Amino acid sequence: SLFAGGKRLRPILCLAAAETCGGKIDNALPLACALECIHTYSLVHDDLPSMDNDDFRRGRATCHKVFGDGIAVLAGDALLTIAFEIVSRAKFSPRYNISILLREIAVAAGSRKLIAGQVADLEAEGRKIDMVGLRYIHENKTAAILTTSVRLGAMSANANPKQLAAITKFGRSLGLAFQIIDDILDVTQTSEKLGKSAGKDIAAKKATYPAVIGLEKSRFEAKRLTRQAHNALSIFGEKAEALHALANYLLEREY
Repeated sequence: SLFAGGKRLRPILCLAAAETCGGKIDNALPLACALECIHTYSLVHDDLPSMDNDDFRRGRATCHKVFGDGIAVLAGDALLTIAFEIVSRAKFSPRYNISILLREIAVAAGSRKLIAGQVADLEAEGRKIDMVGLRYIHENKTAAILTTSVRLGAMSANANPKQLAAITKFGRSLGLAFQIIDDILDVTQTSEKLGKSAGKDIAAKKATYPAVIGLEKSRFEAKRLTRQAHNALSIFGEKAEALHALANYLLEREY
């Protein structure tokens, strides 16, 4: 599952944030790898029949379809713990020691963020939900790990408090915009284009932006959040060129 392809968005964001804050790629690389392990673990578990029940991911049969539910659960568990092992061996900066890095990734992947978002997502299936509830799901299930991706990159570069605050604002806005675009693509693209089952959210009566506010308003909100993400990077000037490019790509992507 880890080598099945995909955009590698989270590690790329981590490395780009490190460069933006004047750091070295080599110092951020272990953190980037750990983030991809956590993301893949979440996908393996998310695809299980008891969760989103998906047969395809990244253009291939999902882990549980190939190896069975039990092995898929264990594979996800292994990827999560491997991530912490990788972080524990990472090179830390003067402002951010290993304890801080481990806590950052633990909170994002734990019961207050990623897991909380997944629980809320499952509980919202088939129910009417308002924008407050929808934003809670997206902020925790998706945006939290994306925010941590850029924060860890910044931390590896020993970012000062002002830089870290700006990177955090960027990550939160980008994370929400990313999920909104994901929701839009689920209803506008084919399974072949997406590399996963299209229309699953509607079939499962999931809480999504198009379902709550419609396609046009969803597109407007994604653009607004992307502008917000760009504005957060103003203190970095040209150093943030890679992050600006990534934000534009995510807004315009077709899969």
